[in-house]
Amino acid sequence: MTSDGRRIVEARGIVKNYGQFQAVRGIDFHIEKGECFGLLGPNGAGKTTTVRMLCCVLPLSGGEMTVFGMSVREHPRRIKARLGVCPQENNLDPDFGVRQNLIVYSRYFNIPKAEAAKRSDELVRRFHVEDKAGTCVDDLSGGLRRRVMVARCLINEPDLVVLDEPTAGLDPQSKHQIWDEVRDMKAAGRTVLLTTHNMEEAQLLCDRLIIVDLGRIIETGTPAEILAKHGGGTLEDIFLKLTGKQLRDE
Repeated sequence: MTSDGRRIVEARGIVKNYGQFQAVRGIDFHIEKGECFGLLGPNGAGKTTTVRMLCCVLPLSGGEMTVFGMSVREHPRRIKARLGVCPQENNLDPDFGVRQNLIVYSRYFNIPKAEAAKRSDELVRRFHVEDKAGTCVDDLSGGLRRRVMVARCLINEPDLVVLDEPTAGLDPQSKHQIWDEVRDMKAAGRTVLLTTHNMEEAQLLCDRLIIVDLGRIIETGTPAEILAKHGGGTLEDIFLKLTGKQLRDE
């Protein structure tokens, strides 16, 4: 399988089976360098499974996928070293403060101690949590914890940032702060994979997106292309129409 030089991710016919259940049913997509690519779908659509295969956490049951031109089957460690992953669930270490969480996480990437400290201080400033640098993460608000998790996923200066529902459950102010960080990542030339249930978020941030349901891609394109194809309206209206129809057809 060859990969276009601008394609950070290329998936062809990828499949994931759990026994007799097929969570992902032969989907194709690619992610280009420097774009924010959206992965949308209702709960149980196959989004998380797809992301976990891309991040070399789950093995493929079929098809082929490359990340940075490398097969996820053959080079998982090399791929993981260049990823920054912010999961939906909070997995910060409750025994440490904000800055220490970043420093400890840097050890997974063998970042030298002095460099890890420098990067951690820069990220603490960038994400405006200087006054919370020594605070245990369990004492932070939900919005601050999400900002710290996004900051942590940048400690290894990744080439591809994977954000899984980064604004789920956040208040409007915290949500917009995360959106600004995504825009800054794009401005810096980073590639972003965003999974979200927030259609406004997808429409504002994503250069291209796919909508998946029941393990299949049911729509793909830029937000503007998808809106035009379906006669305008909002992305949320189109999403509800497409996913509702798919469920009835099954």
